[in-house]
Amino acid sequence: MAGLMAGGRPGTLSARLGRLPTGPKIFLILSAALLPFAIIAILATLATTRQAGQEARSQLRVAAQESSRNLAIELVGDMTALTTAMNALAADHADAPSCARARGVFAQQIAAGASFTISDRTGRLLCGTAPPFSVPNAIAGGQPSARVVPGKGIVLAITAAGGGLRGSAFFPAKFLSGVARPSAFGVDYAEVIRDPDGQELNLRTLDQDRPLDRHDSVSVPLNIGNLTAVLNISSNPITWPIFTALLLPILMWLAAASLAWLVVDRLLIQPLRTLRARVAAYRPGEEIASSDVRSLPAQEIRELGETFRSLSRTLILHEAGLAEGLVRQTKLTREVHHRVKNNLQVISSLINLHSRGAKAEEAARAYSSIQRRVDALSVVHRHHFAEMEDHRGLSLRAVIGELASNIRATSPEGSKLGILLEVEPYLVTQDNAIAIAFLLTEIIELAIAINPCAQLRLSVRAGDTPDKAILRASSPGLIEGDGLKAALDQRYARVMEGLSRQLRAPLHHDPLAGAYEIAIAITGKD
Repeated sequence: MAGLMAGGRPGTLSARLGRLPTGPKIFLILSAALLPFAIIAILATLATTRQAGQEARSQLRVAAQESSRNLAIELVGDMTALTTAMNALAADHADAPSCARARGVFAQQIAAGASFTISDRTGRLLCGTAPPFSVPNAIAGGQPSARVVPGKGIVLAITAAGGGLRGSAFFPAKFLSGVARPSAFGVDYAEVIRDPDGQELNLRTLDQDRPLDRHDSVSVPLNIGNLTAVLNISSNPITWPIFTALLLPILMWLAAASLAWLVVDRLLIQPLRTLRARVAAYRPGEEIASSDVRSLPAQEIRELGETFRSLSRTLILHEAGLAEGLVRQTKLTREVHHRVKNNLQVISSLINLHSRGAKAEEAARAYSSIQRRVDALSVVHRHHFAEMEDHRGLSLRAVIGELASNIRATSPEGSKLGILLEVEPYLVTQDNAIAIAFLLTEIIELAIAINPCAQLRLSVRAGDTPDKAILRASSPGLIEGDGLKAALDQRYARVMEGLSRQLRAPLHHDPLAGAYEIAIAITGKD
């Protein structure tokens, strides 16, 4: 039983049974539980059948004893009367009273077709009638000898003690059949009398003898003439009552298992499947209909359905509250971003005003440098706010394009700064976008510090792996020289190194081509 419910190791019988649906599992469990009762009922039926057979055989033995006793009493009595008459006639062949007494003894038998004969040694008939059949030889003074005449009857012969007379008696089969009939034996039977030579006389035959019948026979000696009475009964081991008794436990077993499975399937499994289908079809924001729950047949499953229905109502209320909170949170977030953007714009405007009012050229350049960095942060923040709702990442093409426009706009008057962009549409996170914007601002300012009319080329291309891209900034002003070395040593090298560490990649400088290159992490393509 446990194997049916447990998972078991893959490939084992318990594992295969564990993958069966619940309906077949229940049917198998109930069948296994009820099968012993069916087997017990079948064994009890077989035991009862065997006991009935034993009782029938016992009755047959009793009937055979009674039949043989009746025959022996009749034959011995008749032969004793015949011997007495023979002894009287041996003393006086003309003893008519003795012959008459013998006729009186045999009167009833003669009426049934029997006959007796007493003759002398020469064959002269002294009493009775001539024998209808040949007479067996008999020993003088011994037991009677017997011969079976098939289909006719039995001939018994006896010789007087002196050997002068011989007597014989013929008993027909019909007469012997009536004598041999046992009392109160209602079973159909067959009976034969067998002589020493193997000849048989049928006293009674079976009314029906079917091919599948089983025959039981009992032989009992008659103690006269070495005759034997054989009784035979037939029984059919597979009768309709026995077949029905054997089949009924199997049918009851199948019916009980099927009925139990049907009840469990209708009241438990199918309602659970229906409830599971309705719960599986549930969509957030919907409420499970009460009619779907009330139509379930089992009270416990209806209560479970009501629980799911209550949970769906609670979920609707929670989702409404979450949606309302999300709306408030979105409004607050937008307000914060809007204020940060305005504050950055105010700072940029203030820096611009102070830059215009600065009398020293070096102060004006310092203000412009600070303003570029504030603009870089503002560009990234604005694009991050625009991409906030779908969280795909910030587009490098848009960020670098706007950053380049702002730097050209804030370049000194009369400057012929040129920036060429070759940026593929890659997406990056906000943190990387800020570091990239600051790094490009530092590289562009480094080029402007060396040559105010610098021409720069900014590119972003695919890297060695799908999650990397190569950011490259090149300009003739970035070629190795004393001016570049002095500017780097003054401040730019430290800032650029810090930004490359933030991007978690080394910043490579090609002194001959005048280019800086770094690998940046990307989140995908726009």
